[in-house]
Amino acid sequence: MAARALSLGCDVILDFGFWMREQRDLYKEKAASLGAKSELHYMDIPLDELRRRLALRNANPPDGAFAIPVEMMDRYISHFQHPTRDELRQN
Repeated sequence: MAARALSLGCDVILDFGFWMREQRDLYKEKAASLGAKSELHYMDIPLDELRRRLALRNANPPDGAFAIPVEMMDRYISHFQHPTRDELRQN
């Protein structure tokens, strides 16, 4: 759907984790192949703040959500590849 919108000249925002450099590069290349410019917006949130937010979420989870143990979050975050300076400069 996003590719179709880009090919029509519409702006698209993908609110997706893009945890791996490979994923970010793939989507950037796809946008370029459709003649679209891409931008990466990255919010570098300290781990302590993420844990604080998780505790708040777990204390009052939204309907249909489940608690996420902090150990699970830590395990997943260990796989996150922070964007490099060159990735952020390319915007």
